[in-house]
Amino acid sequence: MKVRLLSIGRDRSGLYEPAVQEYASRLAHYTRFELIELPEAGGKKGKAGDAKSTEAEAILARRKPQDLLVALDERGKLLDSVEFSRYVGRAQDGAKDLLLIIGGDEGLDERVRQAADLTLSLSKMTLPHRLARVVLVEQLYRAFTILKGEPYHK
Repeated sequence: MKVRLLSIGRDRSGLYEPAVQEYASRLAHYTRFELIELPEAGGKKGKAGDAKSTEAEAILARRKPQDLLVALDERGKLLDSVEFSRYVGRAQDGAKDLLLIIGGDEGLDERVRQAADLTLSLSKMTLPHRLARVVLVEQLYRAFTILKGEPYHK
């Protein structure tokens, strides 16, 4: 199984990247993990929605036939850690890869949400995209420890 996290934009603050890298290194014990950062589309000159549309094309072009696409969106389904680990386990048992998507500042285009096998919300609260990335990678690590029946190490 391969897990790819596709995220729009970079962490320019430097606050979150060390945590992402820490959990990415822990994930290497369980699965092949790849973080893909796509550039933010548009700019100040573009019309509202143009960036989302351009980003959607770039996102959907990265999907492979064996991928289960999981789109993060505030309107998505709330899962606890055990439920999320079961989703990861079903993907693993079905020889599927996971392609997890975190959109840009404008969110995800409707085409991405409709193409998703699961639309997932991490919280009812609004999280900065870079913090959502840390939370998601940590939850992936937690999911694999749950699946293996291992204690969670902080």
